[in-house]
Amino acid sequence: MEKPSEKLLNSLPPGFGSVVIGASGGIGAALCDRLSREPHMSEVFPLSRSEKQIDILDEASVEAAAQHLADKPIRLLVCATGILGVDGHPPEKTVRQIDPDRMLRQFAINTVGPALIAKHFLPRLDRKERVIVAFLSARVGSIEDNRLGGWISYRASKAALNQVVHTAAIEYARTHPAMVLTAIHPGTVRTELSAPFAAGHPTVSPQQAATYILTALNMLTPDQSGSFIAYDGTTIPW
Repeated sequence: MEKPSEKLLNSLPPGFGSVVIGASGGIGAALCDRLSREPHMSEVFPLSRSEKQIDILDEASVEAAAQHLADKPIRLLVCATGILGVDGHPPEKTVRQIDPDRMLRQFAINTVGPALIAKHFLPRLDRKERVIVAFLSARVGSIEDNRLGGWISYRASKAALNQVVHTAAIEYARTHPAMVLTAIHPGTVRTELSAPFAAGHPTVSPQQAATYILTALNMLTPDQSGSFIAYDGTTIPW
């Protein structure tokens, strides 16, 4: 007999629903798999562009997806979208390599798309009960922690995402006082996105990352809304 899964999200009520945007990616798929085994969750709703359920670059698509789930008891929303390289081009090693079109592409996917998720999904979430909303960011989006340079478009797009999350958290604290919004760094995860750049860094599997992420999110309280954290729950400087 299979051993029941440990309850990672005991801060959420029985029967809660979850949404994972970017569910076809390595981390997104692992999150869906782990959430499907959460013993007191009712249903996980995986959304991805590859399944033609949502396109974060198309606002009408984002609005339609949010409306479709408006009557579901969503208590967890994770936006697990993002890109590191663009059209086969790796991140820049120097400012001299900046290409405006590729830089705009980074911002469109890493910042504007998640901002549209916030715009259309957050107003439909419960105003009184606990809700957790997480956007996958990256430690390299920290301005204070940047000591190596390089990767300017990716760094800047993730720093901008962090500002979107922080600003939205301030706004929603007024109308949704039990909501927790956070930007979370998942660690260096063994996915197709990070594989070319993971040499020399400790890595975790997508399955391990999913467990760490959900555990960290479970511990957050409303007074921590608008934070930037790592997968182990520690705070990352802006």
